[in-house]
Amino acid sequence: MLSKRTGGFLRGLIIVAVIGVWMGIGALGGQAQGRLSTVQTNDAAAFLPASAESTRAAELAQDFVDSEALPALVVATTGDGSALDPDDLAALEAYAAAVPDAPLAGTEGDEPGTVGDVSVADPVVVPSEDGEAALVVVSLDAAVASDRVGAEEDSISELAVGALRDLAAADGADGGLAGSGLDVSVTGPAGFVADLVTAFGGIDTVLLLVALGAVLVILAVVYRSPVLPFLVILTAVLALTLAGLVVYHLAANDVLTLNGQSQGILSILVVGAAVDYSLLVVARYREELRTVRSTVTALRRAVRASVEPVAASAGTVIAGLLCLLLSDLSSNRSLGPVAAIGIAAAFVAALTLLPALLLVAGQRSRALFWPRMPRFAGDHAVEAEAATESDVRVDVEGHGVWSRVASFVGRHDRRVWVVTAVVLAACAAFVPTLDADGTGDSEVFLTQVDSVDGEEVLTEHFEGVSAQPVTVVAPEEDLQAVVDATAAADGVAAAAPVTDQPAAAPGAPAQGDPLVVDGRVRVDVTTDAPSDSQEAVETVSAVRDAVHDVSPEALVGGAAAERLDTQLAGQRDLRVIVPVVLAVILVILVLLLRSVLAPVLLVAANVLSFGAALGVGALVFEHVLGFPGADPAVPLYAFCFLVALGVDYSIFLMTRVREESLRVGTRRGVLRALAVTGSVITSAGVVLATTFAALGIIPLLFLAQIAFLVAFGVLLDTLVVRSLLVPALVHDVGRRSWWPSALGRADRGRAAA
Repeated sequence: MLSKRTGGFLRGLIIVAVIGVWMGIGALGGQAQGRLSTVQTNDAAAFLPASAESTRAAELAQDFVDSEALPALVVATTGDGSALDPDDLAALEAYAAAVPDAPLAGTEGDEPGTVGDVSVADPVVVPSEDGEAALVVVSLDAAVASDRVGAEEDSISELAVGALRDLAAADGADGGLAGSGLDVSVTGPAGFVADLVTAFGGIDTVLLLVALGAVLVILAVVYRSPVLPFLVILTAVLALTLAGLVVYHLAANDVLTLNGQSQGILSILVVGAAVDYSLLVVARYREELRTVRSTVTALRRAVRASVEPVAASAGTVIAGLLCLLLSDLSSNRSLGPVAAIGIAAAFVAALTLLPALLLVAGQRSRALFWPRMPRFAGDHAVEAEAATESDVRVDVEGHGVWSRVASFVGRHDRRVWVVTAVVLAACAAFVPTLDADGTGDSEVFLTQVDSVDGEEVLTEHFEGVSAQPVTVVAPEEDLQAVVDATAAADGVAAAAPVTDQPAAAPGAPAQGDPLVVDGRVRVDVTTDAPSDSQEAVETVSAVRDAVHDVSPEALVGGAAAERLDTQLAGQRDLRVIVPVVLAVILVILVLLLRSVLAPVLLVAANVLSFGAALGVGALVFEHVLGFPGADPAVPLYAFCFLVALGVDYSIFLMTRVREESLRVGTRRGVLRALAVTGSVITSAGVVLATTFAALGIIPLLFLAQIAFLVAFGVLLDTLVVRSLLVPALVHDVGRRSWWPSALGRADRGRAAA
């Protein structure tokens, strides 16, 4: 048996080793976290499965062009609605001539990189028919534009668009348009990609700082200690660096696909989960410090008691998120493992790094809680590893407001859960009003951006011009039937085959004979609505119906078709993944609680809570915030996060209920557990809601909706479901909650069971 001095030395060595390993992870992971944006993929087409019609059409359509273009469209107007004069057009011609030699944004000196390096054709100036606008078409090579510039964080497309905008702001002597009086915007697919990447740029720094700052304030209020909040924040930050290190290398080696949304959610999820788990460990540690003198013994008990609920919580969230692997979209499939890695990192940090930090001060660790240091109750306190029923206080006094909540629930259990369930059901009744059929690119941004401004000019002055037409690839013998059927479809402005002599400018008729490749022809279809709009998506649906009627082998693709297939895949994912997530979580709860009825009640309560959050979200999005709609992935992501995370708080509560029920019976155990865990679980819910709310600072529709739904839903789970609905329901059902386990039968003989 080790002596006290030897044991202390080994313990100190382990603490130093654990902290040293985590510092090393922080050093390496911090660099990886900062470079995550270099391995992002934000191209919607890359997310579609190979079986999607638009994917198959894109593969065949490439045979009809030398290289796939990513157009950047520079639109110019006088700003006052007057027609462009010859001087304006001359300035635009000079601008177009200067574009190929314009240095990519962010490059300096002799560093390689000009717009010409990624251009597949010289820019073309196209005046509008009404004479009030002009269009400069710059075609970037799509393959080159998707590459990265060494270790730079920005894609070639973003740098090229930045160069076009910088050139427009330059003096006329340099080919710029400053002083010309023209209003200039860069739009088109390249413009939207650049603005999207810029919007996601806040993920690396601003988002994380806002989330950590908000969490730090909450922790300061919860602990009222100058030290503990920083230990918890340090745990969360190092957990994030571990997750970033793993995700970076997996994404860099094409094991998974990382996009801007996944990266933002990863940061928020890791910080929120790590802080939640840390709160539970610290709360149990404080509780144990009142019963034993030794801080080491107290922490050992706290970690031992926290492992089961924290592991169950992390396992539930990980299992729920991994169900996203069933998605048809690689963006959804990748979010599952990305987020699961984050939760695992939070779990490991909370149960290794945090205990080591808490023990750095040795027997003086109680001072970490100053000025509210937990005092040892005396030698008569419970010192044994396992307490008997007579050692346990079964009342709920001494826990402030949560003592009163527990007493209220105990006196009015049936009334509480019935009223709560009815209110939640009433909120859930508005779920059908949520418009989740999809949105256009211009509706994704919540702030004014250059690409959206340019799109409005393009739509107003260039009828029949499409940067990314709908493409139909069909057998040669069906060409005329396909052209006729397509042209007659609702929302189609024009349909023409690709010829061996392409048009000189957008919107101009092509000359020559139809180009035939391997017995197939390609028809380019211009829609009345912009190709990035939801209206164009609806037109694609009509075109597919019309084309498939006359040519079953024909394939319809293009940007709008990719958006349609993405939305259809999202709707399919919602139908498939939701029941699987529920089944997986139910199985985990059955194994954890050794019961069938209690897990069913918990899952039903959390589904009802999710429905209420989604119903309230539908009202807020439409009537308060005036959002144009939602992507089908919004309810799917919200479901996975809310159901998995919502069950977390019920797990924290019910594992303590089970622990107390073994000693004092179910009904008294429920009230005791509610009083004891109320403060820490509520604090954890507020922290997680705050971190997800921080997503709202990124001005993108999808993330704003996820931020509201998850933040509101977590608060609903914490303050209503976990505090009222679940404890009142279990208290009313009593020992039968544990059916068919032995606990329900053993509970019969206990008083007040």
